[in-house]
Amino acid sequence: MTQTPSRSADPDEPHVSPSTTPDGLSVADLPAPVRSVVVRWAADTLGQLLPAQTPNQLLRVARFTPAKRARLGAPALAGAIDSDAGFRAAVAERARSSRSSADERQDPAEAAAAAFLLRLPDEERLLAGIPREPEVADETVELRRTVRRLRRELERTAAERDQAKAQILARPEGSEEADKLRRRLREQGTRLRQAELAATETTERVESELGSLRAENIRLAAEVRNWQDRARSATERADRAQETLGRLREQTGQHKATADRRLDLLLSTVEGAVSGLRREWDLIGGGSDPADLVAGRLPGAVTAPESTAEPARLASWLALPAAHLIVDGYNVTKTGYPDLTLAQQRDRLVRQLAALSARTAAEVTIVFDGAAVAVPAPPGRGIRVLFSPPGVIADDVIRDLVAAEPLGRVVVVVSSDREVADGVRRRGARTAASTVLLALLA
Repeated sequence: MTQTPSRSADPDEPHVSPSTTPDGLSVADLPAPVRSVVVRWAADTLGQLLPAQTPNQLLRVARFTPAKRARLGAPALAGAIDSDAGFRAAVAERARSSRSSADERQDPAEAAAAAFLLRLPDEERLLAGIPREPEVADETVELRRTVRRLRRELERTAAERDQAKAQILARPEGSEEADKLRRRLREQGTRLRQAELAATETTERVESELGSLRAENIRLAAEVRNWQDRARSATERADRAQETLGRLREQTGQHKATADRRLDLLLSTVEGAVSGLRREWDLIGGGSDPADLVAGRLPGAVTAPESTAEPARLASWLALPAAHLIVDGYNVTKTGYPDLTLAQQRDRLVRQLAALSARTAAEVTIVFDGAAVAVPAPPGRGIRVLFSPPGVIADDVIRDLVAAEPLGRVVVVVSSDREVADGVRRRGARTAASTVLLALLA
């Protein structure tokens, strides 16, 4: 006899047991979005069941938190839906409530999941509209098509056999037509057995491959969870290391700041002590070295006068300890900026030399011709401005300043007046032209 399908939109579909879908699908066979919805509903249903109503394979999953139940217990939940009719019915009630409360724009995956659990007539259409995983869906769909084709062929063969048997029974025994029908019946029986064998082999192969795919999916899911746990552990270790590094940096910075402050206080104390000794002993520095004194007592010892035309050499002289720079004021200003008034020339030169004194720590004296000229106070320490008295020129004041310096002190005179330069060099001063000083100030 042929089998009559109990529920299907396709009349060629075979009858199945209540624990499977018309296509013989299990939860693992569903597309990933539909399977995710079914497992989520199963997890929600499991949380509402009493311990006596919970399937044995789900007792451990029921102890999970709601957030972990669907994620960690997915394989067990899917297996319970496939094997436990009572649990499947409870999940189907959950799907029925979701279906009744949804509007017309219900999510396609939820609609397909509800059709799968409730065994609705449009189940196959809804499931076909959900994309499957590329690596599983293609081969599985082809195998299922082959199974359905073989089953339909089996049903047709069985129907033909039954019809032929009925015709034989209805006709007289021994007629020629009965013989034909018997031969046809034997042929149909042979074809029927071959079709049954092919269907059985295909079904076993499909089940074997589906089982392998399920096992592979479970293994991959476990591997993913393992790598997620490792990544989470590595992230936690990195966070702890970052916190430790931050604390070490903070402690190191505090220790370095304390050490630097102590060193700074020590240096300040030493500098203060040195400055106090210089003031107490009234040291001006720049005296002759012992070897210079010995050389000066030797017969024929002559100190070669020094003069430079290089700004860098002049700067190195001024950087020597206790150096004294004497400047022929108007000789420099009229060389550098003659278009300005005398007052503007004086102000500009004084400001420039004050900056040079602050930079080199050299003592600076500027000598101008003229008396009774009101000038502002010098803008810094270590710089003085002198004016020659009535009847005396600035050249004579410069010579007196050089003559008053102790032998061996670094004295530098800046003037383009050859007579002034030659006279101060004979007294041991170093000389430079006005253009050299202007180049250094520029």
